[in-house]
Amino acid sequence: MTAAQQQDQQLQRRLQQDSIQLAGKTVYINPFLYWRRFDSNTDRWLREPGQLNEDQIQQNRSRFYPELDWALLDVTDQEIKDGAVEMFLKSLELIGTFHPELTSGQLLEVERKMAITKKRSFERWVEKSYKRRARLQTREKRRFARDRFLRGWSEWIALDTTHQALAPMVALVVISGVIGWSLGSSRASCPALVPPAQQTGVR
Repeated sequence: MTAAQQQDQQLQRRLQQDSIQLAGKTVYINPFLYWRRFDSNTDRWLREPGQLNEDQIQQNRSRFYPELDWALLDVTDQEIKDGAVEMFLKSLELIGTFHPELTSGQLLEVERKMAITKKRSFERWVEKSYKRRARLQTREKRRFARDRFLRGWSEWIALDTTHQALAPMVALVVISGVIGWSLGSSRASCPALVPPAQQTGVR
């Protein structure tokens, strides 16, 4: 089997996981395959966790994770799986929007296959989104702290009292520099005293 044939098989398997055949029609269950039909607001709504309210997510936990005891999960796992539940709900809403002809029974088939094939990928997507958000927040905090520090210094330097306090210090530094330069010049201009050479002879 050639490399091209292997790639084609992998693509076919991935497409089978990302779609379902209903009444002779292919329905994508991977929401990102609809991206060409998104506007910017829909794209942001899909990609950013936290767009749905917590009550709606908690009410649907057992719908997509019937095997889990949520009380036993730590906070991080709960956040990731809640984000995955949100992705399930968003995906089903998008599929219903782009395929209004689907019946409730067909949508249930879509949901079942999605719960089997997309659960782990949704969790990975949510985890990456949270990490990306944390990096952006850290970067923003550092930028804000730096700007606040520079603004504080600028405001302090602009004060009249600061000018009055700094003027004597600047003058002292200048005078010290002049005195040091003068002393250095005077030392350089004075001839060095060299002791007379000792006479040596052979007796």
